[in-house]
Amino acid sequence: MMALVIRLALNALALWIAAHLTNVIIPPGWGTIAGADDLMGVVLAALLLGAVNALIRPLVMLLTFLLQLLTLGLFTLVVNALMLMLTSWLAEMLGLTFRVQGFGAALVAAVLISLVSMVLTRVVR
Repeated sequence: MMALVIRLALNALALWIAAHLTNVIIPPGWGTIAGADDLMGVVLAALLLGAVNALIRPLVMLLTFLLQLLTLGLFTLVVNALMLMLTSWLAEMLGLTFRVQGFGAALVAAVLISLVSMVLTRVVR
């Protein structure tokens, strides 16, 4: 259970860092320092992204296996961007302030989130 909470916190921090390093993720109302309301939005968006990655991403990865093989795994970046866009759409439906503008923005953000999450995971271990 504690590992799940730590993973959620790392994903939330990765989302927060990606939002502040680039202008591709636009969470309305955020300043340069996230307040309590923004923190809850980030945590809920990270939880939603985790659910999308756990439930939908494996099916998409299975369906795109040949593309993964042909591109030597680079199509994973496209899948990650699509999962981020799906998370943004679901967040909007749920009334969260998490937004991603366009596919290019999702691609850049997915790469940043993956890198930041990888670094943070290694630091925490």
